[in-house]
Amino acid sequence: MQQYESVIILTPLLSEDAAKETIAKFKDILTEGGAEIIAEDNWGLRKLAYPIQKKTTGFYHLTEFKAPGELIKKLEVEYKRDERVMRFLTISLDKHAVAYNEKKRSGAFNKKAETKTEEVVN
Repeated sequence: MQQYESVIILTPLLSEDAAKETIAKFKDILTEGGAEIIAEDNWGLRKLAYPIQKKTTGFYHLTEFKAPGELIKKLEVEYKRDERVMRFLTISLDKHAVAYNEKKRSGAFNKKAETKTEEVVN
């Protein structure tokens, strides 16, 4: 199974509960298709770089998972069918991206920043 990362932008007209419900729907599609969800990151309501469908904000959500390749096509069809999804991007991760994501989740990058700030304080 290949490792993937999928980011979706949901319409800002949704409430927090509706956004969570939409994300749960896509999570169920993944788990029913045999995917193993590794990490999820809800970025919340963010300003868009450019307007999409005359909207300037959107709910961002990132999901990292391992799945068979044929599941990606089914997932992206569901993204296209759902009117609450404004944009999506699913990418295949290589070994370097997987290693980077593991370091990021473990907090390796945050520890360096903390030690630098402590040195400046002392």
